[in-house]
Amino acid sequence: MKREKKGTLLKTAGGFLVGMINSLLGAGGGMIGVPIIRRFVPEQARAQATCIAVIFPLSIISAGMYLYNGYMSFQDSLTYLLPGAAGALAGAFFLSKIPDQLLRRIFGVFMIWAGVRMVLR
Repeated sequence: MKREKKGTLLKTAGGFLVGMINSLLGAGGGMIGVPIIRRFVPEQARAQATCIAVIFPLSIISAGMYLYNGYMSFQDSLTYLLPGAAGALAGAFFLSKIPDQLLRRIFGVFMIWAGVRMVLR
């Protein structure tokens, strides 16, 4: 019972943190979400897919708030939507084809790259 409570607390706190970081920084929720989800889901691909399913509605909420508060216009995002959708389809297709170990390494490399990039800019 104690372990189950700890898991629920981690999921709740993790969900809050993922939502806040994703909204505040415009990205990065997956960098926090995937490692948290990996504690409960054994496969990297499943953890990443689950994280995307969590981040999607959070991103819609954030985008709605940004639009409402005048931080962006929907017109500005249109240029990125079609190529982004194509990239999402390609990523979802290849996710099941990449071995778990390689997927973890690719994810790790992107985390390091993003961190270094943020620190140096």
